[in-house]
Amino acid sequence: MHELERQKIILSAVQEKPVATVLELVALTNSSEATIRRDIASLHMSKQLKRVRGGAEALLPPTHSPLAGRPFSVNKSRNVPEKQAIAREAVALCEDGDDVIINGGTSTYQMVHLLTNKRMQIFTNSFPIAEHLLQHSKNQLTLPGGTIHREQNIILSPFENDVTKNFCASRMFMGAHSIGRLGLMESDPLVIQSEQKLMGQADEIVVLADSSKFKRRSSLLICSLERIDILITDNRIEDTSVNMLESAGVKVIIAKTQSAVQTG
Repeated sequence: MHELERQKIILSAVQEKPVATVLELVALTNSSEATIRRDIASLHMSKQLKRVRGGAEALLPPTHSPLAGRPFSVNKSRNVPEKQAIAREAVALCEDGDDVIINGGTSTYQMVHLLTNKRMQIFTNSFPIAEHLLQHSKNQLTLPGGTIHREQNIILSPFENDVTKNFCASRMFMGAHSIGRLGLMESDPLVIQSEQKLMGQADEIVVLADSSKFKRRSSLLICSLERIDILITDNRIEDTSVNMLESAGVKVIIAKTQSAVQTG
């Protein structure tokens, strides 16, 4: 990973918690401890963050409690070919005139470029999805009321009167922090509350999840596998995970990356 890219990830990570430890930053960037310590020292000298014992902290800590999980800017650069392939399969399910919900996330964000030629009614709580489609498409957009959480770039509200219950969709596209035998999991209670409200407004649930999501775990459950209608993933998914999904009645769509299509 290039130094500038690595340092951008570090600066993003220190905004989401009081202190980002060296070990956490090592895991995020797949770099050595020595490299991370040099980056922290460099960013400290340029007054972009504050070096503290065992890690780093932001010069201006966030004024509100951040959501759990990696920031949008960090996740956006991970498993991009797989997410793009998954997004192509997701958009293939869409037709002009459809009413759909697109939940915030880096997998669902990859749908935006392919949606520019569509004419649909789209409800989204994703600020970057809404911004892109507003500028580059003629889709009709609806957003919920609430607070914009900068780390994940989503709009969330703990209140019931946030427009969500006024939008009915034929299909909802959503991601997940992780997937296991118990179902879809997330890392933050406020995110789960928002997603469960949106799921109640859609006839069909479509999950976009690259194969790495089956190797991660979280302690907070969104819904059981039986609640999912379709799951789109990449061709690195293990057979055991496919069998688990299909046993729960989930239709599994395997998306091939462009490189796999060209060699296949």
